Amino acid sequence: MINLLKIEWLKIKNYTAFIVMTLFFIVGVFALNYIVFTVNKNIVNNVPGAGLVSFSPYDFANTWQSTSYATGFILLLPALLLLMLFTNEYTFKTHRQNIIDGLSRQQFISVKIMMALIFAMAATLLVIISALIFGFGSGTAFSLNGFIFVGYFFLKALSYNLIAILFSVLVKRTGFAIGIFFIYLGSENIVSQLLNVLSMKLKRENGTDLGNIGDYLPMNAADGLLEFPDNPIKSMSKAIMPTDYTWLVFALAMAYLILFYIWSRRKFINADL
Repeated sequence: MINLLKIEWLKIKNYTAFIVMTLFFIVGVFALNYIVFTVNKNIVNNVPGAGLVSFSPYDFANTWQSTSYATGFILLLPALLLLMLFTNEYTFKTHRQNIIDGLSRQQFISVKIMMALIFAMAATLLVIISALIFGFGSGTAFSLNGFIFVGYFFLKALSYNLIAILFSVLVKRTGFAIGIFFIYLGSENIVSQLLNVLSMKLKRENGTDLGNIGDYLPMNAADGLLEFPDNPIKSMSKAIMPTDYTWLVFALAMAYLILFYIWSRRKFINADL
């Protein structure tokens, strides 16, 4: 696998899109969290009456969750990069040449999935570094409270990356794959919002609490595990919101992850080159 990863690195190390999107993501992680940190410190805390509902998202009691939640909004960048890298293999026929040169189909798809894992691990490492920086910047004592949300972030990152791999295998053409990817993402988000409205309506009118049904969809399952830390405003709204069935959303996210993995491997191994 190490040799296969070295080959992958030779393919992408001078690729402009890889360099640019990687830099954008790295800067984006810190910039996005800095914006939230600064807005809360200089604006929210200076609002009259803010002391009555004091809340700091980057205290060490919240920093792991806040950083994971905020960074989750830009996880489309590494997923999109993976999609471009994989579909380029089809565009330039390098996947076929690699297999002709002796690489098995299983090895080829395995190294792509390993790249998805590495991208997710790298993003998670950036979240940990960012959380530490802003946590210490808050002036509060070090704590691992909420560190589980870093694990949820990793699950979300890996889910997005494997979805990108799956779309690459299914669609193959770069432009078309990107278009379908964003159409699906937008469509699922719309359906998710509609299902969440239905969830609130069922709880309010029938007393039926099924949780946030929108979180049970493929891309939204991992999203549903990452929420902004509890705060006074969020606590007040919980009375009308459906229950968060974290255990169910986690189980579905894991199930979808396994599905993406198996589907991608079988499709590539059995498809015509």
